Amino acid sequence: MRKNILIIGASSGIGKALASVLTDEGHALWATYHRHEPSTQANTQWVRWDAVNEAFPDGFLPDTLHAVVYCPGSIALKPFQRFTPQDFINDYQLQVVGAVKALRAAQAALKKAESAAVVLFSTVAVQTGFPFHAVVAASKGAIEGLTRALAAEWAPTVRVNAIAPSLTDTPLAAALLSNEEKKKANAQRHPLKRLGNAEEIAQAAAFLLSDAASWITGQVFHIDGGMSSLKI
Repeated sequence: MRKNILIIGASSGIGKALASVLTDEGHALWATYHRHEPSTQANTQWVRWDAVNEAFPDGFLPDTLHAVVYCPGSIALKPFQRFTPQDFINDYQLQVVGAVKALRAAQAALKKAESAAVVLFSTVAVQTGFPFHAVVAASKGAIEGLTRALAAEWAPTVRVNAIAPSLTDTPLAAALLSNEEKKKANAQRHPLKRLGNAEEIAQAAAFLLSDAASWITGQVFHIDGGMSSLKI
């Protein structure tokens, strides 16, 4: 079935890869971008949106939505004492409040679908503590709580799940993977001895949006090369 799907942050990284997968499947996309200008893509309507500083654009969405995916994120890593309280607020505004804005704008359209789905993004750092990750782990911890709360509140018509990747080779992680030495070192930290890529995470998200996942809700999926569960 052709679905109407909203992707927030569809012009780069995982969002871009997911948009490609979904258009190849024949779905119609409503997509936002901020810093990265989008490329022309079939069956996609674009709007620029600053999720931190702007309300969600009025009149952009169709009457019925079958899915929403919120992709924007940040990776701010440094010792806890170097973070300020404002750093935590700024990250929460992007990662959590931005998602809330999008979901509030989309809620009525999602409820009009017979069956709808939401996918949010967490991080392996929520369940597996890493140094220097205090800000991102705090924001994404809130996303995991939001995932479960909305899954309960919006059942049975809207499913809500999250994906918690480990470090993935995307533009967002470019500073951490700026040369082959860094890529190799980070790959070796994973039991599977490699980094994830945007296409792998996008395929997982596409599955969670599909009818094949119709009995899955309230879950956080760790797609992390074994980082969260294996010690080898």
